[in-house]
Amino acid sequence: MSGVDPGKCMTCGKCSGTCPAYDEMEYHPHQFVSMVKKGNIEPLMRSESLWQCLSCFACMERCPRGVEPAKLIEAVRLLVIREKGGNHLNAQEIPGKLDENMPQQAITSAFRKYGK
Repeated sequence: MSGVDPGKCMTCGKCSGTCPAYDEMEYHPHQFVSMVKKGNIEPLMRSESLWQCLSCFACMERCPRGVEPAKLIEAVRLLVIREKGGNHLNAQEIPGKLDENMPQQAITSAFRKYGK
């Protein structure tokens, strides 16, 4: 679904070392890739880490092999959304989650993903 080949990952961790949401995630970008590679997707679908990714693509920039963890995370999100038949958040919930220190890219990304 994502078009990403997780088999190219050598689990170097550069993607996770670059991730601005690292401290908020139960599963880090390199772990997402590893779990998808092994077919262990169910725990990812239940994890809040799935929704902590900012889609900033820093992980994709740092990968020496061109693996794109953010695209894998987005694909798993889509699986969850399709399974539930809706989004993780409603657009009306987003303003309550904002704070003045939040990067504008995260705000734009949230509205793009959850706005209608």
